[in-house]
Order: sequence, then structure tokens, then C-alpha cells
Amino acid sequence: MKPHKSNPSSSSKRSAAIATPILVLLALALVSLYDMTFSNRYPHIDRVVASSSSSSSLPSPANSSSSAPPATTAASCDLTRGQWVPDDEAPYYTNLTCPFIDDLQNCMKFGKPSLEFMRWRWRPDGCDLPRFDAARFLEAMRGKSMAFVGDSLARNHLKSLLCLLSKEAQPAEVRTSPEIDVTGRAVRRDYYYRNHGFTISLFWSPFLVKANQSNATLGQWDLHLDTADDRWAAHIADFDYIVLSGTNWFLRPSVYREGGRAVARNGGAAAAAGNNLTELPVPRAVRAAFRTALGAIAAREGFRGKAVLRTVTPAHFENGEWNTGGDCVRTRPFRRGERALGAVEAEYRGAQVDALRETEAAARRNGAEMQLLDITEAMDLRPDGHPSRYGHPPGSSVEGSFVVDCLHWCLPGPVDLWSELLLQLLVAHPS
Repeated sequence: MKPHKSNPSSSSKRSAAIATPILVLLALALVSLYDMTFSNRYPHIDRVVASSSSSSSLPSPANSSSSAPPATTAASCDLTRGQWVPDDEAPYYTNLTCPFIDDLQNCMKFGKPSLEFMRWRWRPDGCDLPRFDAARFLEAMRGKSMAFVGDSLARNHLKSLLCLLSKEAQPAEVRTSPEIDVTGRAVRRDYYYRNHGFTISLFWSPFLVKANQSNATLGQWDLHLDTADDRWAAHIADFDYIVLSGTNWFLRPSVYREGGRAVARNGGAAAAAGNNLTELPVPRAVRAAFRTALGAIAAREGFRGKAVLRTVTPAHFENGEWNTGGDCVRTRPFRRGERALGAVEAEYRGAQVDALRETEAAARRNGAEMQLLDITEAMDLRPDGHPSRYGHPPGSSVEGSFVVDCLHWCLPGPVDLWSELLLQLLVAHPS
């Protein structure tokens, strides 16, 4: 019998056959490592789902993209991860049909050059996000009350919701003699839907905790990080839903207090506070303030509703900051993966998530519930949705020398997504 000779081509094929699965396994390992790294950076929390059939952890913002069409029969999906896709349908409302739009966000009135920002819709990975149903929302809120607590972005959200509901009903603003904050803003405003017995309230509390302006010239604040702002916290038991937000004011010069005693400061307060106070990173102050606010809700006797924490919404100043010539002139959304979430926004979001995780168990024990309204990834992709220079008449300003606004959101615009998600959040986990 003649010896068998080796065939070079067949040997190559065997090598390729062995190498291919090894390369696939290596690729899968790298993907898993990436997912684990990202998961550690952004802690998980309760998922926003499309139906009430299940609930699980909410993944954190990611930059992976997907072009696959949404599944039409998904029992549940993470509504916070997706991409913006073109939308030919008309906006829910305009500045002619909604009387609640503040001039500062009335981009149509003041001639924003491109209105393309209204022609995009958020499409989650793997499913469709239902369009906002005003009648359904009002019916779900019948006989209930909801409070928005935070800064001017909380007002931006509330005005968006009022406009979305205006197709079905318009509320009467409850006229009182409001308390005026040191900044000149009304501390509380109330809107009542008589036919539904539904009240929406707005509380101005940009730090969520007790705050006193200690130096008006320097714009410096004393923040009592262990004491919730009683201007809203005293009314916790009056509401079925409380939506908390607010991070932007924490960058202002601040001295941090606990037990009434100054214990730290942020970088902006260095000159005025002296050198005897340790500098505390702002995200840690954010975490402490949200933990105190959520803790006040969790501990309040008589509150059996839901506290919803809305995560940070990124600003989009480019080629400078708000006071150094920055602007937001893009006319299209970013594609997912086109830019990374800013480090500051990532830290703020992480601080908010940590605060929620640290207080949700106590809330459950007392019969309340805490949920995350995570809009950070979706809004990070929308540099085109801000007023820029078109939230005021030419030659005027937003506030003081603040001329260009790349922080707040045009109405109508991407901000309407927040209420689309809020509706799904409340429907998915009904009281």
C-alpha cells in the first residue's frame, strides 16, 4: 500500500475551519467585555417597558446602533435605547394651537431657520413607541394629582405635557398669591382639569434641598444637603405622582451644609468660602441632594404613589460655552455612536441612579414606588432641538447676558418624548 501524501489545499481548509470558530469566540468575548464595562459605568435600574407583562433592569445608555425594523409584537423592550428616525406626521401641536408655550421655547414664533427638528421620532430598539394619547393619559390620571419638582427644565417638561394634553382638554390655572423665590420665580403653580379631577403642579426647587442665597453679588448658595426643600416636601402626601429633576444649578458657587454646619464647597465657591472647606465634586453633591429628596418621599407617611426621577438632559453648546460664543446650529440629530456622552452628564446620571437605588427599598417598605425616566441617551442625540437665538426677539436675551439657549428645548420638539415615555412608564406599572 502506498503511503498517503498530504494535500496542501485540504490542510489549509482544515486550518481555516479551526481558525474561524476561534475568531468568532474571541469576537464574542470582546463584545461581552465591552458590555460588562459599560454596565459597570452605568448602573442598572428598573426598565421602562412597552407593556405590563414583565419588568427587569434598565440598561444604561450605549452607543451601539441598529438599523433593524422594530418588532411589532414585542411584549416589552427598553424604550430608552434607540435612534431618531424621520417622521412625516405633523407635530402634536403648534404655537397656534397650544397657549402654554413660553416665549423662551417658542422657536416657531421667533423664526428658527430650520423646522426640521420637528420631523424626527424616537424609535426604540426592537419595538415601536406608541404616540402620545392625550385621552388615555387624562383617563389614567382621573381623580389624581402630579407634581413636577426642579428647575426650568422641569417647567419645560410640564409645558410640553400641557401642550400634548391640549388636544383633548385645557386646564384652568389656579390663581393664588404665590410665594416668590429670591430669583423672582413663583415657587408653585397649579393647573386643574375640571372634567377629570386632575391637578398638575409645578414647584420651583432647582436644588431639591433647602437652599439660601448667601451672596447675591457672587451668586453663591448655601445648600443644606441633608434637608429637603420644604416648599415642595411639605406637600408630598398631597400627590399621587412626583417627577423630580434638576442638575444645572449645582454648578453655581455653593457651600455645602449638613446639620446646619458648613462641611464642604464646590470649586466655584473657593474664593468666598476660604481655604478651610474641602472641595466636594459636584456629582457627589447631586447624589446627596437627590438621595435626600427621594428619602423624604420614601419616609413621608401617607404617600403611596410613585416618585419618578428624570435623568439629566445634556446641553449642546459648540465652539464655546453659553457665555463665550457657543451656539447650537445643527439641523439634524446625531446618529447613535457619532459622539460620546459627555463625562459630566455621565457622572450626573450615575449620581442620580445611585441615589434612586439607595432609597427605593425604603420606599417599597412604606408602600411607595420609585422609577427612572431615563432620557439622557435620547436627548444627547438632539443638538438640533434647542432654541439657540430663537427663544426671544432679536436684540433681547434669555436672561441677563444669556443670549443663546442650547439647554432648554423648543416646543413642540424632542422634549415631547419625555411625556411619551412618562405615559408608558405609568401605564406599564399602574398604581
